[in-house]
Amino acid sequence: MPVTAKLSRRFYDRLGDEIANELVDWFNAVDETYRSELKEVNELNFARFDARLEQRVAELHSEFRTGLARVENRLVTWMFVFWVTTLATLLGLRH
Repeated sequence: MPVTAKLSRRFYDRLGDEIANELVDWFNAVDETYRSELKEVNELNFARFDARLEQRVAELHSEFRTGLARVENRLVTWMFVFWVTTLATLLGLRH
């Protein structure tokens, strides 16, 4: 929501309407320039933040999948050891 610069009546009385209006127009132009530059900078910063966030999410997803695969491998190994030990015990008790 733009704010339009306005000068008091004293400025108009001292400087005249033409110069005071020119000064007000200049203030408004400078304000608009800064607003548009700030908007561009904010959009660029957000784009960089978004790209870094996406990269970090992808890294975390990859780390999670790797960790999950390790857990799965360890679980299968322990299950195999458990069942072989159980089978060996059962076969030993039969004889």
